Amino acid sequence: MSLRPAALAVAAGAALLLAAPTATASAAPTETVTVDSTGRVATDGTVTLSGTYRCTPGTGPVYVSSSISQGDDSTEHGVGGTRAVCDGLLHRWTNTGTPSRVLEPGPAHVDATLLELRPIGIIPLPSFHALKAQDVTLVRG
Repeated sequence: MSLRPAALAVAAGAALLLAAPTATASAAPTETVTVDSTGRVATDGTVTLSGTYRCTPGTGPVYVSSSISQGDDSTEHGVGGTRAVCDGLLHRWTNTGTPSRVLEPGPAHVDATLLELRPIGIIPLPSFHALKAQDVTLVRG
């Protein structure tokens, strides 16, 4: 995983922790994020997840982030982040990353978030455009 997605994940996580009481989850009815029912796990442990999203323009950058968990381990592992184009149209997203835990082909659970980092003061605050929890099947590939 390159440092840029990792830095983005750390920044988004820090913003979430700092602003958790003020974060909103009031998505407009036209804003959605989906997760494809199949994800891929490579032999080197790299996971690729994908889906679609639709969002309307905001005041800050918007990202599609994803995390995955598998089996009895409820720990969610971040799998990349993609910059979203918020123009009201349907777009595809694909995130790739190497979780800290080796995942195997089989059932898994993915959470996808369409998150805007709104510039308010000196710290960008998170504003959720859409959330999706989805059971998926990881396949080798």
